[in-house]
Amino acid sequence: MIVLWNSADMLVRMVLVKEGVRVAQEWQADRTLARDMLAYMRDRLAEHDATLDDIEGIGVFRGPGSFTGLRIGLTVLNTLAQANHVPIVGEQGDGWEEKCLERLLHGDNDHIVLPEYGGDAHVTKPRK
Repeated sequence: MIVLWNSADMLVRMVLVKEGVRVAQEWQADRTLARDMLAYMRDRLAEHDATLDDIEGIGVFRGPGSFTGLRIGLTVLNTLAQANHVPIVGEQGDGWEEKCLERLLHGDNDHIVLPEYGGDAHVTKPRK
């Protein structure tokens, strides 16, 4: 199974691809992405009789988008890809899902995907 993931916005999009069939799901993660991302993935995979160990490739939207959403999503997925020895590729712009699928099917592997934020991060200054 291939997982396509976009956490550049508060509304996260995950697409599961198995034998050419795609199942897209969306999740309003807001501020729970870091806490709930793996559980969300685990539960969606379980709905299709799969586990995290069944992932054969990962495609991610690398930006531009939310600094925090991209940072969390890419960190978790880069780690999952490395731990499970599966390829990971990242793409940007329209058609990113198709580009990721094509690259994965051709055996590409970025090994680590870096985010493209589209600008400087807006970090809140401490009050004190």
